[in-house]
Amino acid sequence: MNTDITQTQTTTLNTSVQNFSLNNQNTDGASGEETFWYNDKWTQRYAYYMNIPELKNAIKGYATWITGKGFETDPRTETILEHIKGWGEDNFLAIIWNLLVTKKINGDAYAEIIRDEKTNLLINLKPLDPAKMCHVVNSKGVLKKYKYQQADKTYITFEPDKILHLVNDRIADNIHGDSVIDAIKWAIDARNEAMQDWRRISHRATIRILYIEEDDTSKLTNMKRDYADAINKGELLILPVKAGDAQFQDLTLPPYQAFLDWIRYLENFFYQAIGVPKVVLGGTQENTEASAKVAYTAYEQFYTKEVVDLEADLWNQLLIKIKFNNPASFVADMANSEAKNTGQLGFQANDTQMGVGE
Repeated sequence: MNTDITQTQTTTLNTSVQNFSLNNQNTDGASGEETFWYNDKWTQRYAYYMNIPELKNAIKGYATWITGKGFETDPRTETILEHIKGWGEDNFLAIIWNLLVTKKINGDAYAEIIRDEKTNLLINLKPLDPAKMCHVVNSKGVLKKYKYQQADKTYITFEPDKILHLVNDRIADNIHGDSVIDAIKWAIDARNEAMQDWRRISHRATIRILYIEEDDTSKLTNMKRDYADAINKGELLILPVKAGDAQFQDLTLPPYQAFLDWIRYLENFFYQAIGVPKVVLGGTQENTEASAKVAYTAYEQFYTKEVVDLEADLWNQLLIKIKFNNPASFVADMANSEAKNTGQLGFQANDTQMGVGE
């Protein structure tokens, strides 16, 4: 032991332990006479949607909230929309639901607008593959045209008024929308890794450890093969040794609570990040009635914004004026039960306004 106090040293945690940081990021704005932008992340995002059940249900729930109660419009427009068939087996609401889901997955969703050449009446909307679509904007960042890849790998050009284009959360001068998946990908990955880890640990805990005294390599090899074969077939392993020369030990599971808490935390974080409460999807087992109503009611504001945007898109791009019917609301119920529902006291006027309820 060195007792010379002049030889003391300090750690270098300020350099060896890195702080969290993000790289700077620019928008995808116009960068020349013509700027091309492709949906090159669609296939990865679509894979997440198809394979992550909570993500799929959250995005489906969002689209169903908007389209689930149908819409109202004038008789002429209703007649036009009733004849829209999409790819042949669609209807107008199914196409809008499709585009809303695609918009959240990818950031942009597209449908070809097909009109009668003589009357210019809308006769069909055909959803398109985002992976084959290219945006072309001019030097001022204004959409100039779309280029779409056909089955033979050649491109056809669509004028802007020939494509119904729904954009999700466009920021600044971006020439595309933003996917909801990109910002929550880390949480999705972490949760699935934790579940896979626990599944693997649980599965391997059914295997027993075999201790046996044997130095012969070839005998050990044969024993490992026989033991593995017995486990795979669910059979017993008969050992030709004396009692005490070999023994088994059961593997035990580690404490599960830490895994469960981490998985639950990531699940709650996921729903906060994606902006769709679990109560909207029917997940109320961890909510009181009061908290479920508050979460449901709070989501109505986000839903309303999405509906307003969609109705404006349909009017601006299709000249179709429709009004989507709202889902059931708890606002009136919460107001009527103010005095009775003590679980909501933290949100009532008689708890927040002087002189009310005295």
